[in-house]
Amino acid sequence: MPLYKSQTLKIYNSLSGEKETFTPIHEGNVGMYVCGPTVYSNVHLGNVRTFMSFDIIFRYFLHLDYKVRYVRNITDVGHIVDDVDEGEDKIAKKARLEQLEPMEVVQRYTVDFHDILNAFNFLPPSIEPTATGHIIEQIEIIKTIIDKGIGYEANGSVYFDVVKFNKTNHYGRLSGRNIEDMLTNTRDLDGQTDKRNPQDFALWKKAEIQHIMRWPSPWSDGFPGWHLECTAMSTKYLGNHFDIHGGGMDLKFPHHECEIAQNEACTGQTPVNYWLHANMLTLNGKKMAKSTGNNILPREILTGENTILSKAFSASVARFFMLQAHYRSILDFSDDAIVAAEKGYKRLMEAMNSLKEINAGSKSTINIPAWKQLCYDAMNDDFNTPILIAQLFEGVRFINLLKEEKESLNADDLDCFAKIMTAFVFDVLGLEDEKVSDSTNDKLQGTVNMLIEMRKQARENKNFALSDQIRDQLITLGIQLKDGKEGTTFSI
Repeated sequence: MPLYKSQTLKIYNSLSGEKETFTPIHEGNVGMYVCGPTVYSNVHLGNVRTFMSFDIIFRYFLHLDYKVRYVRNITDVGHIVDDVDEGEDKIAKKARLEQLEPMEVVQRYTVDFHDILNAFNFLPPSIEPTATGHIIEQIEIIKTIIDKGIGYEANGSVYFDVVKFNKTNHYGRLSGRNIEDMLTNTRDLDGQTDKRNPQDFALWKKAEIQHIMRWPSPWSDGFPGWHLECTAMSTKYLGNHFDIHGGGMDLKFPHHECEIAQNEACTGQTPVNYWLHANMLTLNGKKMAKSTGNNILPREILTGENTILSKAFSASVARFFMLQAHYRSILDFSDDAIVAAEKGYKRLMEAMNSLKEINAGSKSTINIPAWKQLCYDAMNDDFNTPILIAQLFEGVRFINLLKEEKESLNADDLDCFAKIMTAFVFDVLGLEDEKVSDSTNDKLQGTVNMLIEMRKQARENKNFALSDQIRDQLITLGIQLKDGKEGTTFSI
């Protein structure tokens, strides 16, 4: 029997503002679309956090034995600077500044995006379509919207008539806005635009002479509006009605609101059952921004080449840090926070390695089935990774008690316990055990043994200050000495 049949998953739906029981459109299958990056610069840490949230969601659906089609796009055209309908395309601007072809910019930063996500152990999506690869589909959608009387052409550009659409639909439902308030709070257009209403958004933009990214269309040589690509690609690969659409909280308005409007104008039905939004990442309590210097790139965390952190941290430690907060909560990144996360991560990995050495007893003194369900309860409550991690550390406590033979598990319970710990730590959370290589480990052991011998000689010479100094400095490096009848040993 598939695992999803025995678990009740609840998801917070941004559309309703409530947690709802997840019921897929087609039993055993999940269709999920997530807005991907605009590839005009290096992927930033906030992007990584957003995509990690949906990587966890993807992994958990797979763990529950669903067949998942996960579509995450690449925006390589049509995204105007400042996310409005006037100005310069972000990729075209970067190409002009660096004197490159736009597709060189796209290639460079798409490769960077994939490299970073691979380093952080993300599963690849089922399909990763590009906006430029779906120009024909976008043009066909525009034709349909015009035929329905919701789109209009003006001087070679095409716009979506939000006011007319709102007469029969609710534009703003996802973000909690209403059109009357938006119209009241917007200045008059003063004849500076071809739009009929301030809230109308571009479906197609006529390219100016200097614009280097352009395609032929029935209206002009130009390029599609930013919002249109996701409507075209989500419906092409998931159908007009699918299960989940996700992205960052910042995309709720206007991007996702416009997507809903486009879909409903074309098909006459609500396109998505569950809208999921991941929250933002701050740095040292402030918004991350290149302009203020309060910024760090994912690669800089891994290399240590930054002025924010005290040292380099592994991708799994950074991943573990991010998963300690719920995906809908704001998460603050700092040196203290990731140092603490590293300690927790190492403790978890040490326990996972110790688990392999535990032998079964004749009886069980720990209720493993109850603990197992608590792990599932955490993930079934809107993918609550911090609560899951708390349960996994309860599992770490079990491991320590089993090692000390203060508790025992029979063979069946030990096997179940090991499988669940492994599944949630490595398969669902996507952590990796970044062990020190054997050669590095040998060098470390030799160095510490040399210091133990120096400390022994210092004590024999009654140089207790040096003896204590060696012990204390090793402790600050995370190496603890243990004096016993057999001599001195150490542990990391």
